Amino acid sequence: MTIKKGQTIELDVVDVAFGGKGLARIEGMAVFVDGAVAGDRVLARIVKRKKQYAEARILALQQPSVDRVDPPCPYSGVCGGCKWQHLAYPRQLVYKRRHVAETLTHVGGLPEIPVHATMAADPIFGYRNKMEFSCADRRWRMPEELEREDVETGFALGLHVPGTFDKVLDIEACRLMPSSGNAILGRIRDEIRASGLPPYGLRSHRGFWRFVMLRHSLAEDRWLINLVTAEENRDAVQPLADRLMADFDGIAGVVNNITDRPAAIAVGQFERTLAGAPVLKDRIGPWEFEISANSFFQTNSRGAARLYETVARFAGLDGRQTVLDLYSGTGTIPIFLSPRARQIVGIEIVAAAVADARRNCTRNQVTNCRFIEGDIRSVLADLEITPDVVIVDPPRAGMHADVVARLLALAPPRIVYVSCNPATLSRDLGLMAEAYRVAEVQPVDMFPHTFHIEAVARLERKTQIFP
Repeated sequence: MTIKKGQTIELDVVDVAFGGKGLARIEGMAVFVDGAVAGDRVLARIVKRKKQYAEARILALQQPSVDRVDPPCPYSGVCGGCKWQHLAYPRQLVYKRRHVAETLTHVGGLPEIPVHATMAADPIFGYRNKMEFSCADRRWRMPEELEREDVETGFALGLHVPGTFDKVLDIEACRLMPSSGNAILGRIRDEIRASGLPPYGLRSHRGFWRFVMLRHSLAEDRWLINLVTAEENRDAVQPLADRLMADFDGIAGVVNNITDRPAAIAVGQFERTLAGAPVLKDRIGPWEFEISANSFFQTNSRGAARLYETVARFAGLDGRQTVLDLYSGTGTIPIFLSPRARQIVGIEIVAAAVADARRNCTRNQVTNCRFIEGDIRSVLADLEITPDVVIVDPPRAGMHADVVARLLALAPPRIVYVSCNPATLSRDLGLMAEAYRVAEVQPVDMFPHTFHIEAVARLERKTQIFP
């Protein structure tokens, strides 16, 4: 059968591919179907045709899979925030484990690695402690609104349609954040619309209101509100901040980040505190952290504790070891491990993160952690300690090849690798396979209803048995 763009075709979906799309096959060719679940039979239109694969969009669901559920969110399937609400959560966990295992085999050349069942999240809604909503001068319509002429489209405060920079849905409520945040979001929407100042044009780069960022402390059940604007206008933002503080008991503070840069990043060139405190306090396990509007913090506080407990278990510390933590960020992993190690040295290239890590140690009265600011490649070359365990928690791009080489030269008995990207995890483990055995991998679900998955791998040096 010749497959052409624009063609309508019936498809039996047989699997779910990494990236969250359903997988069908036509005479051996892979067809990726957005929004499909293994077991679905669908009528679909081919929207992209490449030499090795095609992509399709569902026109009608002819027979639903037993794994398909009704998503509770009205924006599901259109919004880019979470794409798996239609897939039963137990099956999400199965696919996430499978994606880690298959990527280890196909990318890393590491078959038969013990990959445990995915550690489930709890709860599976209301788990995000940070949400960024974009302001736009044009609202993208939901499918049921396309034929209506009475729909106002001149304003949006919400989330983007996947793969677009200028299509923003006006989101009244997001189920990924605690419900109290939606009441705050609704009030901010009303105030922005009544302000008389224009939302930001994502194509024209003109306008005042740019982003609304909501951060939540699970430990204190309080919110930090960040209003991101294109210019400083205290007369416009101060009354809004004052009314939010007066009307909502759970708001710790309101800040205003100001940036005129066209990049769609909700970080200001400078910040003003409008009301209350410019920071939140939250916990991961027993440890307290201070979080400002722009600082990095794990977006799932409960999930981070489960992730770090897995790191601690894989590290196998008994209080005598020296631990080296690469990409140490704001020090959350070193602080979490601090009671179980003799000393921990973190390396981080971002100066602000190193400063945060040192403050976090002081706040938690941790005295056996120290942090080195610098490029890991050069710091490792001059390192004066011999670590018993190395923790690696790199960004999505994984480790630079030079870092891998430095780590292999350092030759620690044990490495614990924390990854948010199975592809780069597998690549890096493959690069170390000659010297290290991958003893086990534990997937940890931090982001239910998305295809994203964290994984922790325990590596043992082949030339030495480590208890």
